[in-house]
Amino acid sequence: MSISPVRIADFEVGRGGLLLIAGPCVLESYEIALQCANFMKNIAQKLGFSYVFKSSFDKANRTSLRSYRGPGLKEGLKMLARIKEDAGVPVTSDIHEPWQSEPAAEVLDLIQIPAFLCRQTDLILAAARTGKPLNIKKGQFVSPWDMYYAVEKARASGAKGILLTERGYTFGYRNLVVDMRAFPIMRGFGVPVIFDATHSVQLPGGASGASGGQREFVAPLARAATAVGIDGIFMEVHPEPEKALCDGPNSLPLAEVEGLLRVIKDLHEVIKRYALFP
Repeated sequence: MSISPVRIADFEVGRGGLLLIAGPCVLESYEIALQCANFMKNIAQKLGFSYVFKSSFDKANRTSLRSYRGPGLKEGLKMLARIKEDAGVPVTSDIHEPWQSEPAAEVLDLIQIPAFLCRQTDLILAAARTGKPLNIKKGQFVSPWDMYYAVEKARASGAKGILLTERGYTFGYRNLVVDMRAFPIMRGFGVPVIFDATHSVQLPGGASGASGGQREFVAPLARAATAVGIDGIFMEVHPEPEKALCDGPNSLPLAEVEGLLRVIKDLHEVIKRYALFP
């Protein structure tokens, strides 16, 4: 099946280039968000990636009730609108309930369906009806083959574009593994496929009431996924991951981003040059 390109803002995903979706896991402050957005935008422009800033206005799936969730829908969307204007970048965030689709669509250029909610039919249908493109993250409990049905739901409601994101599969307690077969399988549904390089190294719930992570495996997994064939890379980044209020152990420090993206870009060009990735 041929790939159906997805238009986000003024560019298309699925035509041979690479999309970069990156930002801090959750909106902590306007200053940190803007710093990350400007930093990532500059690197993306330098290396030839399309770029979308990502940060969550609400992390409704935190391990503990005491964990920081974010500023919430109203204030979070205001902050994302400011980032969009001040940094001059498209923005994305995740929604958790169908009613959030409409207000989110007024700001977001791409609506993200969280991995834990990728089977929630009403959520996908409501998001698809907004006319915004969707990024549906594959659940840690869902096979790549079964993501076809999430795509089918979105298409049935007239989705204007669909991305699927691989972020690892549950491998025993508090561990994830990335099955590299997932990329060609899901791309076979006719949609661009993104690799979430940082959530894939999470240790869910593995840090005493919070998720841990193995940041040292971000780069090797990203290189491997690029060699198999992807349309984009997703990563959570932070100026000081050890101080991040969410997903710090698996977030990439800003200082390490450019080197990794250079390798990813070079690998992607090799794959295209030898026609190993259509």
